[in-house]
Amino acid sequence: MKPLNIFLSGICRVMTMRSLVLLFCLYFPFSFGIQAQEKSIKEQIEELRLKKVNQNKLLSQEPVYIEKKDSIEQKTQAEDQTTTPKASVNESKHPVNDNQELQTIILKQDSLYEYIKEKKWSLEECIQYAIDHNISIKQLELQKKDTEIQNSTAKYSRLPDLNASTGQEWDFYKISYDTVYNNKSRSVSSFELSSSIPLFTGFRIPNEIARTKLEIQAVSENLAKAKEDLSLNITSLFLQVLFYKELLSIDDNQLELSKNQVKRTELLVKAGSVPKSQLYDIYAQVAKDEFALVEAKNNLDLALIDLAQALELEKNLGFDIYAPEFEGDIINQFIGSIAPPDQIYEGAVIVKPGIKGQEYKVESAEKSLKIVEAGYLPQLDLLLSAGTNYLYLYNPETRLSPLTQSPLEENDSFSNQLKNNNNRIIGLKLTIPIFNRFSVKNNVKRAKIDIQNQQLILENAKKSLYKEIQIAYKNSTASIEKYRSSEKSVQAASLAFNYAQKRYELGNSSVFEFNEAKTRYIQSQSELVQSKYEYILRVKILDFYMGVPINL
Repeated sequence: MKPLNIFLSGICRVMTMRSLVLLFCLYFPFSFGIQAQEKSIKEQIEELRLKKVNQNKLLSQEPVYIEKKDSIEQKTQAEDQTTTPKASVNESKHPVNDNQELQTIILKQDSLYEYIKEKKWSLEECIQYAIDHNISIKQLELQKKDTEIQNSTAKYSRLPDLNASTGQEWDFYKISYDTVYNNKSRSVSSFELSSSIPLFTGFRIPNEIARTKLEIQAVSENLAKAKEDLSLNITSLFLQVLFYKELLSIDDNQLELSKNQVKRTELLVKAGSVPKSQLYDIYAQVAKDEFALVEAKNNLDLALIDLAQALELEKNLGFDIYAPEFEGDIINQFIGSIAPPDQIYEGAVIVKPGIKGQEYKVESAEKSLKIVEAGYLPQLDLLLSAGTNYLYLYNPETRLSPLTQSPLEENDSFSNQLKNNNNRIIGLKLTIPIFNRFSVKNNVKRAKIDIQNQQLILENAKKSLYKEIQIAYKNSTASIEKYRSSEKSVQAASLAFNYAQKRYELGNSSVFEFNEAKTRYIQSQSELVQSKYEYILRVKILDFYMGVPINL
């Protein structure tokens, strides 16, 4: 049991040693940025609605009617001239609250509510809002931040590292004295600080830094491309809403025209110029026009929903857009954006982020090849270390001092051993690769294949860009011809409709002939509106390829 007791007492002694190194790493992050977030329009509307509900509860016992300024003054003068009891005032048609301050507050809130409700979004506002709230764009922004962190890590790899280590060992061994074996035991506590500095890494570190910089640029171009694609998509949806707005206006005008025609038909029937069956036919046409109007409203609502969802609007009730006015000849207004495909391609291949981003990927792949080729070269590191240890013998041999013949203490004090047993090392380590199981060779082959693949992707992207520009140019020129033809069709259909309308009013034609002329006229107007916005969209696509910001 004696060795066990000695072993346990040694452990207790080691555990009660005082600490040598206390490392405190304190980090106090401070952020002094104050971010101001504006309330969205829908949130302001909801807040005003809640305020109005609370105010209505307060006024539930004595109702308040907000009238125009003139009517309020008239009511006030009328009350000053009469002495009607309160009960009769409450029974009047428009009772007025005496609390003018509350009336002013409610009136201001109503005005603000109407202003927010009537706010209409322009194309530029829609594009910017979509860019700020699109989830895919936010993911690309996070990817860019992650790549920037990788670049920072590559830069810091040039710095020396610093590591602290400690260890505890127990040795149990035997020593023989004249064929007599004695059991011995000791404990060793070691403490060390070490550092290594990369002096030469086969140009791996500078190539890693260069590659991460190229990756940052590639991600930035991908982010710009995503914003451009989103802008083009929002523009398409915006023009679709404008298209359905004009169709709704056309259907509304035609319904009003049919209603007026009912009145004329009734007069013709009374005069005996046309049979009563034509009156029923015109009634049926009014019903068809009402159905067309309802369908046009539904199409407009669906188009607004599509646009609002593309904007990532959570609540899109009351959402509407600002309809710009296109005055004059619409063709000449945007004709400057149409250029030959070769000319557009020469500029697009330089400025388009999709092409630039792929070029950065090719360069990044070339840097990756140089990084893996560093495995062929030797690596030189500078090594630094400093340490000390404490040795404790559990059953030391008794020895006498040759001078004083007094017993010597085998176990020196803890502080003396730490002071006297310290060691410092500085050295160079050269690592020369001789055989690495062909891993470097195969990595080099894969890097070269990746370069070829990225070059093919770049070449394919350029070809696809040229094809898209050719198609966009052809569609834009075709939309001009389509618009001109639609203009002529509207003019001809308008003349035919006016002639049919006069004949019908004189009783020289039937409702069928009148409705047929009207239908052709409506159809020609719809085709003109469609060709107009198709032309605008085609022109904006050409602007998109030339790097011109999209606006109306």
